[in-house]
Amino acid sequence: SSDLSQKRGILWTVSDSSHIFGAEQTRLALSCRSEVNPLLPSIPFLRFHTVRLHFMEETDWEAMATAVQRVAGMLQQPSQLDKVEQYRRREARKKASVEARLKAAIQSQLDGVRTGLSQLHNALNDVKDIQGSLADVSKDWRQSINTIESLKDVKDAVVQHSQLAAAVENLKNIFSVPEIVSETNELITQGQLLQAHRKLMDLECSRDDLMYEQYRMDSKNSRDMKLIQDYFGQVKDLSDSLSKQLWMVVQRSSVTVRRDPTILVSVVRIIEREEKIDRRMLDRNKQTGFIPQNRPKKWKEKMFDVLQKTVTNRIEGTQAETRESNKMWLVRHLEIIRRYVLDDLQIVKNLMVQCFPPHYEILKKFLGLYHEALSARLQELASEDLEANEIVSLLTWVLNTYQSPEMMGHIDLAPEVNVKTLQPLLSSEVVDLLLNKYMSTLTSNIIGWLRKALETDKKDWVKTAEPEADQDGYYQTTLPAIVFQMFEQNLQVATQISEDLKKKVLLLCLQQMGSFLSRYKEEVQFYKEEHLKNRQLPTCYVQYMIAIINNCQTFRESVVSLKKIGRA
Repeated sequence: SSDLSQKRGILWTVSDSSHIFGAEQTRLALSCRSEVNPLLPSIPFLRFHTVRLHFMEETDWEAMATAVQRVAGMLQQPSQLDKVEQYRRREARKKASVEARLKAAIQSQLDGVRTGLSQLHNALNDVKDIQGSLADVSKDWRQSINTIESLKDVKDAVVQHSQLAAAVENLKNIFSVPEIVSETNELITQGQLLQAHRKLMDLECSRDDLMYEQYRMDSKNSRDMKLIQDYFGQVKDLSDSLSKQLWMVVQRSSVTVRRDPTILVSVVRIIEREEKIDRRMLDRNKQTGFIPQNRPKKWKEKMFDVLQKTVTNRIEGTQAETRESNKMWLVRHLEIIRRYVLDDLQIVKNLMVQCFPPHYEILKKFLGLYHEALSARLQELASEDLEANEIVSLLTWVLNTYQSPEMMGHIDLAPEVNVKTLQPLLSSEVVDLLLNKYMSTLTSNIIGWLRKALETDKKDWVKTAEPEADQDGYYQTTLPAIVFQMFEQNLQVATQISEDLKKKVLLLCLQQMGSFLSRYKEEVQFYKEEHLKNRQLPTCYVQYMIAIINNCQTFRESVVSLKKIGRA
C-alpha cells in the first residue's frame, strides 16, 4: 500500500506539473510510470516535486484521497469509459471557474498592495520634506539666538516705557492722593457708599498698576515697592473705613431693607465689584506671580461671617429672664425666639431676596444661619441643669413647635422653606439624654408626690369629723382623685412630646401605683392595729375604714382607666 501511495503521489505531482513546466516536460514525466524508472532521479523538476511530496499537509492528502474516490466512482464500469471526455470537460470548466475567482482575488490583493506602496512612497517623500523644513527651522533658530540677545536693550526700553505709560495714566491720581482720600472719607461719612467705593477703586488701581510695573522691572527692589506702598498708605485705611460702614449696614440689614433697601443694594454692588477684582488679581497672580497688597479682600465671605454673628447675637439676646426671676423663663425665651425667627425669615423672603443676586441664594443662606444658631443655643440649654417641666418645654419646642405651622411650616415661608428638608435641631443622642433625665426626675417626683398625698390622707383618718361622701352617699377621701389627676397630667405632658414617651410615662405610673398600693395597705393595717389597741380611737374609725375600702375600688377603676389611655 505504501508503494501504491507513492505512485499515486508521483502521478498527481506529474499531472500537476503540466501547468507549471509545459506540455513537453509533462510528456517526459508521464513516461515515468514506475518508481523504479531509472530516469526519475535524473529529472530536476521531478526531484523537486518528489521532495515537495514529503511535506504535503494533511489536508492535501485528504483532498487527493477524495478526488481518487470520486474518479473511481465515475469509472466503475467499462461503459463509463465512453464518458471520460465529458467528465474531463466538466471538470475543466469547474477548474477554470475556480482559477478565475482565484485570479480575481489575487488581482484585488495586488491592487491593494500597489495602493499601499504608493501611499508609503508619498509618506516617505513627505517625511523627507519635513526633515528639510525642520533643518531650516533649526538653522534659523540658531541664527536668531544672537539676534534675541541683541534685543535685550530694546526689551528693557519697552519695560521702562510701560512703567512710564502707567505712571502717566495714573498721574492725576498720584498727585491727588491726599485730596481724593479726604473726599472719599467725606462720602463715606455722608453714606454715599457707591461714590466712595469708586474713588477707592481708582486709588487702588493706580497703586496696584505702579507696583506691578515695578515688579516687572525689578521684583527684588523692595525699596521702591515700599516707597509706593508708603505713598498710598492711606488707601488701606480708607478701605478699612469703608468696610466698617458696609458691615454696619449688613448687621442692620433686616431694619435697613424695610426703611431704605437701596442702601443694602449699594452694599451688595460694592461687594460684587470687589469679588470681580479679587478674581482678576488672582488670575494675574497665577500668570506673573504678583499679587497686590490686601488682596484678595474676600468681602463676600466676610459679609456672611457678619450675618452669622448677627443671627447668633439675635438668638442669644432673646433671653430676658432667669429661673430665679420667673419659673416660666424658658417658655418665654423659646416663644420670643419663635417670633423673632419667623419675622426675620418673612422679611428675608419678601424684601431682602430682591436686594441680592440670585446666585447668593440669600433665603437658603439665612435659613441655614438661623438653623445653626438655634441648634447651638438649644444645645447650650440642654447642657444646663433643667427641671422636669423645663425639659418638657424644650423637647416640645424642638420636636413639635419648630416644624409646625407656627414657625418653619408657616404658610408665608412656603414653598421655599420645606420643613421636611430641615435637619434636627438636637441630635438623637442629646434628645435621649434629655428624655432619660426627664424620666429619672419624674420618677423621683411621682414617688414624692405619692408619699405626700398618703401622709395627708393619713391625717384625715384620725379626725373626729366623718369623711366626705360622693354623689351616691358612699364614704371616700380625696386620695384617689389626687393620685389619678397627677398621673393624668403627666401623661398629657408626655403626649405633647411623643407617643413613645407617653408609653414610658404610663408604664412608670402603673409601676409606681403598684408600689403605692403596697404602702397604702401597710398603712391601713397599722391603722387597724392601733385601733384595736384602743377601740375608742379614732372616733370615726369605721367610717374611714369604709372610705378606705371604697378608695381601693376607685384605685382599681383608675388603673383600668390608665390602661385604656395607654391603648388609645
